Amino acid sequence: MSQDIFALIEHRAGQISDPSFELLGMARPLAGASGGEVVALVLGRDVDAITAQMGAADRVIEITGASVENFTPTGYVAALRPLVEERAPALVLLPNSAVGMDVAGGLSAATGLPLVGYATDVRMEDGRPVVTSQIYAGKLNAEAVMDRTPGLVTVVAGAAPADAGRAEGSPRVERLEAPAADARVRFLRLVMPEAADVDITKEEILVAVGRGIGDGDDIEVVEELAEALGGAVACSRPVVDAGWLPKARQVGKSGLKVKPKLYIAVGISGAPEHLEGMRDAELIVAINSDPKAPIFSVAHYGVTEDLFDVVPALTEQVESA
Repeated sequence: MSQDIFALIEHRAGQISDPSFELLGMARPLAGASGGEVVALVLGRDVDAITAQMGAADRVIEITGASVENFTPTGYVAALRPLVEERAPALVLLPNSAVGMDVAGGLSAATGLPLVGYATDVRMEDGRPVVTSQIYAGKLNAEAVMDRTPGLVTVVAGAAPADAGRAEGSPRVERLEAPAADARVRFLRLVMPEAADVDITKEEILVAVGRGIGDGDDIEVVEELAEALGGAVACSRPVVDAGWLPKARQVGKSGLKVKPKLYIAVGISGAPEHLEGMRDAELIVAINSDPKAPIFSVAHYGVTEDLFDVVPALTEQVESA
């Protein structure tokens, strides 16, 4: 068994996701503690441009072939299973994304290896991985000690700085051929979202609304505040799922990552999936009647009053100013 730390690199259309660089940054101190190397796992076809950006790794393992040309859970699991079983790294880090969770769950089921999800911190103690995870929408932290390795960990975005995983360097590259995968699961096509009426990633002021608004008809209250501030309305996933606002307005892991100068979260509890999409805003103001809501862990200012009292009062003050 090696003491290496593997990191799965997620990429699409030639672009590497920020969480992948975060994994490389997190892997470095873990490899130092375990005495192993940081190994980036790059799957796909014609991935040399992706590999060229892996300067923070000691080694890169490219797995190429028809079965991993486009992502499918079965293709990735079929490619990674023999590698993980044969090389037996200390840990395999994966993004806590739709891709990472699919792969981690399938790989754990196929190999019987332990899996810890929604991790915000990973460290080595006495040679064993200790993982801190968010549960109950981020309201509680749970600590798990893996009693055996290899272990699989999916890490939430924002748990480590992405810049730590961006570095110049020329890691050694090993190239492997991907085995055939279950043909019952096939990639058909990538459907890109339709153009939106507004690009929330470019807005300097966002007023985001969450489930706490209660009813889609009441979003007008938030829209009035956004208009008064000269900003745009965004939202959390439950609002999109309810059909109250379009997908293009969604902030979070399955939506868009934003970094405005001002982010006002109205009735948003602050699930990890949402926090990872907005925690880098310059100024965060949270309005939520629940003082224990996780959104307050990232907010610079917070109000624990009824949003229907606070938001209209804010709008009036902004308009009068």
